[in-house]
Amino acid sequence: MDTVNIAVLEDEVAIAQMIEIILKKEGFTNIDIFHTCEEMKQKLNRPYDFFLLDIMLPDGSGLEMAQQIREGSEAPIFFLTAKTTDADKLIGFMNGADDYITKPFNPLELVARLKVQLTRYLKQHRKNGANDIYKNDFFTFNYAAAELTVGDITELMTGRLYHLLKYLCENEGQVLSKEQIYERVWGDTYFDDNTVMVHIRKLREKIEKNPGKPKCLVTVRGIGYKLVGEDNI
Repeated sequence: MDTVNIAVLEDEVAIAQMIEIILKKEGFTNIDIFHTCEEMKQKLNRPYDFFLLDIMLPDGSGLEMAQQIREGSEAPIFFLTAKTTDADKLIGFMNGADDYITKPFNPLELVARLKVQLTRYLKQHRKNGANDIYKNDFFTFNYAAAELTVGDITELMTGRLYHLLKYLCENEGQVLSKEQIYERVWGDTYFDDNTVMVHIRKLREKIEKNPGKPKCLVTVRGIGYKLVGEDNI
């Protein structure tokens, strides 16, 4: 479950925290919590596998967010709301929902429904194959198999290095700050500069021909790091 990315849009902090605790107890570790539509819009480029959306939000509607999500993702969408009429549920399904959970809700029921939809989606996602493989001029990374191939050498990627490389691949060409990397890979807003640098060095030793003069995983001075996909010799 540590490779599944979940996005939760809920403006009530207590409910959002409860959902996060429930999901982490079930083994889900990559959970992003958003309290406004605008917060979520800033992160929709991330490859989420599941969305849990409240409908009534201070700056918009979960229905509108679902429509925007559906423009680029087929991942399951659950609506979590106090609206309970059949008409409300029908509107939700018409806007791309896969299921509808009414408040107050049973945490066990939420988890059970989530797992059913998520399992179905991931099985279909795995059949597509191409979504599991990242390839550039320097290396190939198979997410599903956790295999990194550089030249003729293939090795298994585990732990934080797996998540670090996957995050960089998913954001190729984008400059990522050390703070962004730490929050995403380690799941903590407390920032440890040395930890990030040590893992970046270890990753360069695996993917760079000359780790001392990186051409793939480059440093953007004063900001952070960027994964470059093309070998512009």
